[in-house]
Amino acid sequence: MAASELYTKFARVWIPDPEEVWKSAELLKDYKPGDKVLLLHLEEGKDLEYHLDPKTKELPHLRNPDILVGENDLTALSYLHEPAVLHNLRVRFIDSKLIYTYCGIVLVAINPYEQLPIYGEDIINAYSGQNMGDMDPHIFAVAEEAYKQMARDERNQSIIVSGESGAGKTVSAKYAMRYFATVSGSASEANVEEKVLASNPIMESIGNAKTTRNDNSSRFGKYIEIGFDKRYRIIGANMRTYLLEKSRVVFQAEEERNYHIFYQLCASAKLPEFKMLRLGNADNFNYTKQGGSPVIEGVDDAKEMAHTRQACTLLGISESHQMGIFRILAGILHLGNVGFTSRDADSCTIPPKHEPLCIFCDLMGVDYEEMCHWLCHRKLATATETYIKPISKLQATNARDALAKHIYAKLFNWIVDNVNQALHSAVKQHSFIGVLDIYGFETFEINSFEQFCINYANEKLQQQFNMHVFKLEQEEYMKEQIPWTLIDFYDNQPCINLIESKLGILDLLDEECKMPKGTDDTWAQKLYNTHLNKCALFEKPRLSNKAFIIQHFADKVEYQCEGFLEKNKDTVFEEQIKVLKSSKFKMLPELFQDDEKAISPTSATSSGRTPLTRTPAKPTKGRPGQMAKEHKKTVGHQFRNSLHLLMETLNATTPHYVRCIKPNDFKFPFTFDEKRAVQQLRACGVLETIRISAAGFPSRWTYQEFFSRYRVLMKQKDVLSDRKQTCKNVLEKLILDKDKYQFGKTKIFFRAGQVAYLEKLRADKLRAACIRIQKTIRGWLLRKKYLRMRKAAITMQRYVRGYQARCYAKFLRRTKAATIIQKYWRMYVVRRRYKIRRAATIVLQSYLRGFLARNRYRKILREHKAVIIQKRVRGWLARTHYKRSMHAIIYLQCCFRRMMAKRELKKLKIEARSVERYKKLHIGMENKIMQLQRKVDEQNKDYKCLVEKLTNLEGIYNSETEKLRSDLERLQLSEEEAKVATGRVLSLQEEIAKLRKDLEQTRSEKKCIEEHADRYKQETEQLVSNLKEENTLLKQEKEALNHRIVQQAKEMTETMEKKLVEETKQLELDLNDERLRYQNLLNEFSRLEERYDDLKEEMTLMVHVPKPGHKRTDSTHSSNESEYIFSSEIAEMEDIPSRTEEPSEKKVPLDMSLFLKLQKRVTELEQEKQVMQDELDRKEEQVLRSKAKEEERPQIRGAELEYESLKRQELESENKKLKNELNELRKALSEKSAPEVTAPGAPAYRVLMEQLTSVSEELDVRKEEVLILRSQLVSQKEAIQPKNTMTDSTILLEDVQKMKDKGEIAQAYIGLKETNRLLESQLQSQKRSHENEAEALRGEIQSLKEENNRQQQLLAQNLQLPPEARIEASLQHEITRLTNENLYFEELYADDPKKYQSYRISLYKRMIDLMEQLEKQDKTVRKLKKQLKVFAKKIGELEVGQMENISPGQIIDEPIRPVNIPRKEKDFQGMLEYKKEDEQKLVKNLILELKPRGVAVNLIPGLPAYILFMCVRHADYLNDDQKVRSLLTSTINSIKKVLKKRGDDFETVSFWLSNTCRFLHCLKQYSGEEGFMKHNTSRQNEHCLTNFDLAEYRQVLSDLAIQIYQQLVRVLENILQPMIVSGMLEHETIQGVSGVKPTGLRKRTSSIADEGTYTLDSILRQLNSFHSVMCQHGMDPELIKQVVKQMFYIIGAITLNNLLLRKDMCSWSKGMQIRYNVSQLEEWLRDKNLMNSGAKETLEPLIQAAQLLQVKKKTDDDAEAICSMCNALTTAQIVKVLNLYTPVNEFEERVSVSFIRTIQMRLRDRKDSPQLLMDAKHIFPVTFPFNPSSLALETIQIPASLGLGFISRV
Repeated sequence: MAASELYTKFARVWIPDPEEVWKSAELLKDYKPGDKVLLLHLEEGKDLEYHLDPKTKELPHLRNPDILVGENDLTALSYLHEPAVLHNLRVRFIDSKLIYTYCGIVLVAINPYEQLPIYGEDIINAYSGQNMGDMDPHIFAVAEEAYKQMARDERNQSIIVSGESGAGKTVSAKYAMRYFATVSGSASEANVEEKVLASNPIMESIGNAKTTRNDNSSRFGKYIEIGFDKRYRIIGANMRTYLLEKSRVVFQAEEERNYHIFYQLCASAKLPEFKMLRLGNADNFNYTKQGGSPVIEGVDDAKEMAHTRQACTLLGISESHQMGIFRILAGILHLGNVGFTSRDADSCTIPPKHEPLCIFCDLMGVDYEEMCHWLCHRKLATATETYIKPISKLQATNARDALAKHIYAKLFNWIVDNVNQALHSAVKQHSFIGVLDIYGFETFEINSFEQFCINYANEKLQQQFNMHVFKLEQEEYMKEQIPWTLIDFYDNQPCINLIESKLGILDLLDEECKMPKGTDDTWAQKLYNTHLNKCALFEKPRLSNKAFIIQHFADKVEYQCEGFLEKNKDTVFEEQIKVLKSSKFKMLPELFQDDEKAISPTSATSSGRTPLTRTPAKPTKGRPGQMAKEHKKTVGHQFRNSLHLLMETLNATTPHYVRCIKPNDFKFPFTFDEKRAVQQLRACGVLETIRISAAGFPSRWTYQEFFSRYRVLMKQKDVLSDRKQTCKNVLEKLILDKDKYQFGKTKIFFRAGQVAYLEKLRADKLRAACIRIQKTIRGWLLRKKYLRMRKAAITMQRYVRGYQARCYAKFLRRTKAATIIQKYWRMYVVRRRYKIRRAATIVLQSYLRGFLARNRYRKILREHKAVIIQKRVRGWLARTHYKRSMHAIIYLQCCFRRMMAKRELKKLKIEARSVERYKKLHIGMENKIMQLQRKVDEQNKDYKCLVEKLTNLEGIYNSETEKLRSDLERLQLSEEEAKVATGRVLSLQEEIAKLRKDLEQTRSEKKCIEEHADRYKQETEQLVSNLKEENTLLKQEKEALNHRIVQQAKEMTETMEKKLVEETKQLELDLNDERLRYQNLLNEFSRLEERYDDLKEEMTLMVHVPKPGHKRTDSTHSSNESEYIFSSEIAEMEDIPSRTEEPSEKKVPLDMSLFLKLQKRVTELEQEKQVMQDELDRKEEQVLRSKAKEEERPQIRGAELEYESLKRQELESENKKLKNELNELRKALSEKSAPEVTAPGAPAYRVLMEQLTSVSEELDVRKEEVLILRSQLVSQKEAIQPKNTMTDSTILLEDVQKMKDKGEIAQAYIGLKETNRLLESQLQSQKRSHENEAEALRGEIQSLKEENNRQQQLLAQNLQLPPEARIEASLQHEITRLTNENLYFEELYADDPKKYQSYRISLYKRMIDLMEQLEKQDKTVRKLKKQLKVFAKKIGELEVGQMENISPGQIIDEPIRPVNIPRKEKDFQGMLEYKKEDEQKLVKNLILELKPRGVAVNLIPGLPAYILFMCVRHADYLNDDQKVRSLLTSTINSIKKVLKKRGDDFETVSFWLSNTCRFLHCLKQYSGEEGFMKHNTSRQNEHCLTNFDLAEYRQVLSDLAIQIYQQLVRVLENILQPMIVSGMLEHETIQGVSGVKPTGLRKRTSSIADEGTYTLDSILRQLNSFHSVMCQHGMDPELIKQVVKQMFYIIGAITLNNLLLRKDMCSWSKGMQIRYNVSQLEEWLRDKNLMNSGAKETLEPLIQAAQLLQVKKKTDDDAEAICSMCNALTTAQIVKVLNLYTPVNEFEERVSVSFIRTIQMRLRDRKDSPQLLMDAKHIFPVTFPFNPSSLALETIQIPASLGLGFISRV
């Protein structure tokens, strides 16, 4: 199809516009070939005639369809041209708030000038591991692509970030480095990634400054190489810098600043360590005040200084070196304040003891006189002699500035070298990723040497960019076997040759610098002679002979030649440098080690920017001639060399491009200036990329995508089984010109505009189909409507006609009646009107006549007064005329006299000019002057005397006025008091008169009252009778009110019940949070164990040569790992292998001296323990004697004795545990026969020291319990109620038994006695009150006693429960008790609201007590954490010390932790017997070598758990505690070993999770505790354990089950994660609903189900597999529900996170697909009977996001509906979805910006998390509800396949 055929009516085009660059318009009629004018209609409503260019006859650019606007990739646009690119960027930036856009291989980043929440760690994790085209454009996507290609291709990478100042280059480079640091982690524990990030604040402080365009502008270019090892973890970095802008040190333009470090120093000048620098405000220094803008809004320079110092410390720059840096910087500031005074035109001086120079010399450690001399003089060397010549003031100022710039450049170089040394790694670098942050193309009104170098560098980078883009296009065509045609693209090699070739601009510049009398003018003439009219890219300005123009790739730039030579030389005076080198300050000479290369003894000039290269560690040595050659290297030559080195580095890497765009020059957030944007797009090469793409086949579709999108355009007969052939046939019919497309191996290639044409055909076809459907439906609806309307009209006509006839008859009757009424009414109205008019006429006549008479009188009076006024005025006018005449006459006389005086004056002047006259006049003049002088002095004296008198008089006057004023005030006060007194007298008199009147009135009233008394008696009698009647009515009302009160009481009970339910839920939530914290702690513990094992393996592998390959580190092991609270444990564990690994594994002899010392220490511990036990027994006896005296509380004593006996048993078990530990220590020491065994580091020594440390930690734990006891005693003194419940003495006894210290026991006993005394006093007072109210309170006391008994029973039951069930049981009992009390007291206090209110207050206090109990549980968890740390140390040291000598089949006989095994009753059934030496074989066959997919498939679910428990039962029967402990320990360690070896296998993890839970349930079921035995049969109760209580091992198994569950969740996530996005989002489950939109170069994963892609069916099949495996393994149903809930949460979170980061997925059709997929998941839940598992609720955010994509989004009602519907989504998520919403078809509309603002306003009060993404790593806390087994143990048969023939049933 010809391009001109697309210019039809209503087609939209782009036309140039001077203001908006490009403006959109619409064709009003079709274009025909030959037309010279196009009729257009602009968007603002105007019509325009657009004239085509008569020469080129180019038509305006066509506009892309709306569905393509806002695409992630600019190459996805059908029409690739400048206006389309600009409009797409504007729509994404302004409307969607998206700052990143792809343009082929380039990432375009627009600076938003606002902080955006898109750089958090959750976003990093979301982009980690993703393909670049699968997610929305982001700097993290580019960084991930570079990291992935480095690991996949094993090739170094580069990220080139360029753009104007203020475009965001530095920030983009910083985020890229942060991504690498987070994702890769570091190869060592030195946190190299933190050091890499710490280099940013240092380089920003010394290399960034505020400019008019940017508050943090980088004034240098840098290339950072981030090094990685073979496992692709960060090991170090290296930095190269380019073109530091040195001129900024000494000069800043208006509204600009010097480098940040100077202002940071000034802001921190008050710090004690900075006082020696003698700094002050930045306005006090010449080098920091020139710009007039010393402060940046929103930046605290003092805080930034602290960050800079912290970064220096992190990078290893010592405090002394830091202070040295600050001394040099302060010296530069003081040097800038040095002033010069001119002696003559050619010389100048510095004032003596000039303070700024003195401070500079003190700081630099140089001689003042010498520096002062060489600042004002210079040395000239000739062939024979050396001259010292003074210099002028201007030359001295320039030399001073040159010295300051040189010092700063050297310091900058030194800091860069030290940063590189800190980032250098001793490990060999395997690969690197370079990040280039370099300046973009620059053009200003005045362009000098700096802009020339910058644009030269950009020419080189643009050439490399063009070649890379061209190469990628060629590779794509060759891969698809498309005929390759040469694409014409701009090659800027001629421009580069113009600059750097022989006799180029730089060559001529260097040559001119060598000339003795070379100037800028002579250099300019050489340029004109060499290149003018010979090179098309070189031009000469018309009006200047000191400038030249170069045609760069971006634009023409005019350079001013002035200053080129001086800036290229960049030299300072040699003598000044020598003075600095002789400094006593050691750091200063280090800066100038290689300074000879840059010093010239002949000149000192200012310079702009200078390139920096890394200073070699050692100075080079050479001959003088060689030094002379190096001496001649210019800035241009150095920059050219460093640029060539950079290009070699970039060419050896795979480049990735980031182009930063500055949207406006005013730093306004989200404001887009089209002119500035287009200018930068042209300069940065984005439009060149578009042009290269558009020259070939920019639009590319796979055959399946094309078929899915344009299936609408095909007929049924056209569809073949071969998709490729189908597409070919259809395209040949649709596009006749075969040059417009090409068929590749897997894709179809289209030229520009063809996709838009196909979209137009598709839209027309869909529109025609819609019109046909609408036509049919509308016709049917209108016919139905017509028939209904016709029937209704006939019915209405019938009723209306009847109604009209009745109305007409009524009208006739009313008309006749109205005529009669009108006749009489009219007569009455006329008569009344006549009377009114007659009366009004008479009144008017009277008023009118009076008015006329009054007017006549006023006229006569006015005339009389006018005569008097005229008389007065005429007299005044006559007098005025006379006075004016006299004044004029006098004025004339004066003028005449003045004229005569002037004539006389002229004569006198003529006479005065004569000499004789002059002599005469001056005779005696001197005497007169002396006399006059004396008169003046006398008058001055008189004036002074008068002034003194006047001041004295003023003082006297002021004092007098003050006295008078005070007297006046006093008189006024007395006058007011007198007035008040008189007023009081008058008021008293009036009051007396009133009282007399009242007395008389009361006397008269008394008589009246006596008269009325009799009447009142009669009236009262009547009132009594009336009141009796009313009383009956009130009784009735009272009954009604009582009824209402009862109803209100019921309502109050209901509300209280609701509150109790809510509080119960809150307690359950708190309990879940506690579980989650505990399980996270277990997760950390297991992670530490794995970390220890990994480190041990690494230590063993360090001896061997590592195998080649690479492994990517998980994103969780990043720089953030250093922030974990267990970092110290990690460090300790890492130290263990280095300490324990010895070169020889031979056993060393025992050290007897150490053995005796340890044995003595053990005996001392036993004696101390015995003394403590005796003391404890004595205290217990005292407590028992005090309790025996309390005869009024027998029930409480019984409970206390019972509780005391329990605690005594616990203490005895503790004693046994300590004895066992001591026995183990003795055995460990006695078994060794060599003295070196007990040496430090030996296993026995470590075991003993570990036991000693555990004893000390046990003492610390007991001390903490004592503190808790004290706090409980204080709080319970106030909370004791008059009830016979269990008192504090019971709790006190419980904790007394835990104490080990004598002092603590004594303090606790004293507290107990005080508590008892308090209880006795309270009981006595209560007894007296009870005697007075015994009958009223007897019922309540009885109920409280019953409650007391019940609480004691519950306490006894709770003590028998395991620790994990104890919390839940106590909370449940407390809730039921509060509920019962609530109901009882509501009935009791129904008639008394006050008592009920007090009861509610007490209820709230009890709830507060419950919260305190939860806090106590938190403290218990902290104790468990400490115990876990102890266990981690034990396990680590024992495994390192002993596992190396054990065979793989053996298991360490080491308990997880020492437990108490109290003896119980014995029984002999349902057991398995085995020999102790067969324990390792049992564990090996039953755990280590058991395959879930093999032998275990045919077993009874949980058979290994049953077998192990039956073996435990036999050991329990034998009363062998060592055997029980050994078997349980081996079992737990073996399960851990299996899970570590095969932890990635779902079946293995599921199998052992179900068996661990079954083993745990068996230990509970057969423990003999009543709570677990009630579900057993009588036979099962006979199988309970008889000798040992394994409650503590149940806790260990519960912890192990939690760890296995968390590992199972991780395995699930790893399996499901690759399927979720493809199956839930990308795959079209409902085919044809959402067609694929055109995509760009960054192809996304296809949404069509090809081979290898995951679908929703894949997810469902995987879920079925998980569920069947768990059911097959006999996992508990409640645990399966928790696993399914966690799986669905992972699915929902990952799907929603990807939806929020993918613009192409946010459409109406995709919302339908998601809702369908979610319905399929819900159907799966229903099929598996898992709807009550809570899994559906975890999908609620995803469901609401899908609904949000489908609902209407236009009106305020829609906004209200969205706000109420999306309660599971955060505000950030709702706004993000609305911003990303993208129409797939032309029939959909985008969400307006105003609607999104409305949503934000409505949701501004919602308090939710600001985080955008859901935490996909979150794991819900898991519980293991007790699930008893009905299987009888005696019926279990052991299969022969298990290989357990050595065990026998008992």
